Amino acid sequence: MPSTPDSPASRSSSSLSAWRGASLVSDALLIFMFAALGRRTHESGMDPGGILWTALPFLLAWAAATAATRPDRTCTRLWPAGVVVWVVTVIGGLLLRVLFGDTAAPSFQLVTAVVLGVFLLGRRAVTTLVVRARRPSRT
Repeated sequence: MPSTPDSPASRSSSSLSAWRGASLVSDALLIFMFAALGRRTHESGMDPGGILWTALPFLLAWAAATAATRPDRTCTRLWPAGVVVWVVTVIGGLLLRVLFGDTAAPSFQLVTAVVLGVFLLGRRAVTTLVVRARRPSRT
């Protein structure tokens, strides 16, 4: 029997779609925050263009990884999709950063891996807990 617009199945599906969309936006915002925090820490200026330039390699790598992991099904999953997105974002972002003419000192690589790990994996962990808590219990 198909679900009607007001049926529990329909509400659940639209709620999950909203979580997926919010998850994708949150990831992108967290990457921007990573770039802004880094620029602020190193007194590189907080102009929007500079923040975008710093974030761009990581955003491109994240977008490719996210698309490859089928975000319509996996954007809230920590394992394996979240770990794949994190690793590809870090490695791909660092490679693109160097190709764009910036540096990637070992200390920057370590900070990048840790901060993006906390941000991207932490967001997925929190999202998973919230989605589970909001899911009706099956008794």
